Amino acid sequence: MPDSNDRFAKLEEKLFKAIEVFKRLRKEKEALEQGLEKLRKDSKDHTKRVESLERDLVALRREREEVRERIEKLLSRIDALTTSDSER
Repeated sequence: MPDSNDRFAKLEEKLFKAIEVFKRLRKEKEALEQGLEKLRKDSKDHTKRVESLERDLVALRREREEVRERIEKLLSRIDALTTSDSER
């Protein structure tokens, strides 16, 4: 009988170890899932921020072009005035 008790004790020990491994792996999985969810949220937030910055960039480029055109018109008027003055 001691032989079967020994085998039973070894089996029981293996089962306890398997249970501990299972518990540890389940905790690791939960932690990884939480980390993944946070990364997904961060990625979504970053995507929104990038889209916003891209819209801002387009608006600023448009505004810069408008300012450039206004300055060119002003310079043309100044040039026309100085040319008219020098001809007199």
